[in-house]
Amino acid sequence: MAEDSLETRVSVHEAVCAERYESIKEGFNRGEARMSRIELLLYAVMLVTLLGPGAAATLVKKVFGI
Repeated sequence: MAEDSLETRVSVHEAVCAERYESIKEGFNRGEARMSRIELLLYAVMLVTLLGPGAAATLVKKVFGI
């Protein structure tokens, strides 16, 4: 009887941990996409800082064909 209870508790624990793990993985994936956007913004800030706003705007226009 105690073994059945222990096996049940372990099975429930494994199921809960698997669900938590999936939730953590989803959070990392959302964070990765967010970090990519932040990285692009940082590149833009570095470009403006190094080249000045006018030169950076000209470069962006050329790159995007605006």
